[in-house]
Amino acid sequence: MEKLGSWAFIAGIVLAIVFGFLNSASWVTPVLVILGLVIGFLNITDKEVNSFLVAAVALILSGSAGQLLETTIPLVGGYLAVMLNNLVVLMAPAAIVVAVKAVWELASN
Repeated sequence: MEKLGSWAFIAGIVLAIVFGFLNSASWVTPVLVILGLVIGFLNITDKEVNSFLVAAVALILSGSAGQLLETTIPLVGGYLAVMLNNLVVLMAPAAIVVAVKAVWELASN
């Protein structure tokens, strides 16, 4: 099961980047969401929760820079914005799962 989470992470990153260049197909978003859920359930251990959530929040907040990338970097800004958006789509479900698991753990103690 642990390898499935690792492969989901690698596949999600690769898909996010590749489809940043290919102007995302309609099936990419649901696939990224599913991979994000798998990452959240299988990849993050109790020791990694805080670090993961900080990194995920930083990535998700940086997603708002996508529009700025498009306007300030003429040739590749649009591609970078789509890649960043894809990464946000991948990491948001993982962050939600990990955060809910952390709250559940706190509440059960």
